[in-house]
Amino acid sequence: MATRNRTEVTEFVLLGLASWPEMQPIIFGIVLAMYLVAVMGNALLVIVVLLDSKLQTPMYFLLSQLSFIDIFLTTITVPQMLVHMLPVNRTISFNCCIIQLFFFMTVGSMEGHLLAAMAYDRCAAICDPLRYSAIISHRLCLRITLTSWVVVSLNSLLYSVLVTRLTFCGNEVTHFFCDITPLLKLSCTRPVVNEMLIFTEGVAVVVSPFFFILGSYARIGVAIVRMHSVAVLHKALSTCSSHVMVVLLLYGSVIRMYLRPSSSYDLDQDHQIAIFYTVVTPMLNPLIYSLRNKEVKGALQRLFRKLCILGNFQPDYQANREW
Repeated sequence: MATRNRTEVTEFVLLGLASWPEMQPIIFGIVLAMYLVAVMGNALLVIVVLLDSKLQTPMYFLLSQLSFIDIFLTTITVPQMLVHMLPVNRTISFNCCIIQLFFFMTVGSMEGHLLAAMAYDRCAAICDPLRYSAIISHRLCLRITLTSWVVVSLNSLLYSVLVTRLTFCGNEVTHFFCDITPLLKLSCTRPVVNEMLIFTEGVAVVVSPFFFILGSYARIGVAIVRMHSVAVLHKALSTCSSHVMVVLLLYGSVIRMYLRPSSSYDLDQDHQIAIFYTVVTPMLNPLIYSLRNKEVKGALQRLFRKLCILGNFQPDYQANREW
């Protein structure tokens, strides 16, 4: 490691999916289509929650925040990946790279905190339904959301500052965006402090919501067993199944990507996981919540019905104006 040449890095070269050159045209089309579906699907979910009075509840407030996070997450990374698949300059300035790293880590961590808040909401609804309105409120959800933003922002800022203090022995990032692991691989010396933070402070901030989710579902399971009711079990499954699927998609990718030693870094496998995390998961989340949730499906139907009515009246309105 000591024989590597140290250079003052002012920009990075994002190699992207350079290991799959023959597949890039196909990947470009697939990723672009999934990106558009992810943005439109999540935007539609946010709009439905804002406009439909029946969805003005704490649970759907958190769901709209999750959709906003998914739009932000995929927009931070995917457009740049698509541009760098074209025969253009693949460089990104050092400062822009650090900014992208900060926002990516902030938004990615925030998604876990929102899922933990949604698990707490479901736990209160199933375990203590009579006091649900007293326990969960819009004000509480807003406080949880704002506090989570502060915590994950400070955590990401710490990582970003530590990366700026590294000495790099090259500027070719083997990824399609600036992520913590490929940047640490460029360090001239082993970034022990950074790796220790990932496995200590990083676990506390990123993985602690996952354990909170597990605890919430353990409490739900105990409550269901004590009730001895098939109806309650069916309601719990219908209420929580969408949330469980999203949690598995998120943390399955996060744990595989980050909570492991850097010596086990595998380029192709990490690219596949990163694409799944930044493109596929944001695309699937609104589909999961809309297809498996009767209230969301009903709200979508009411919205489309209103749009159809407005569309039918629009020609008459235009004709009256011309007359």
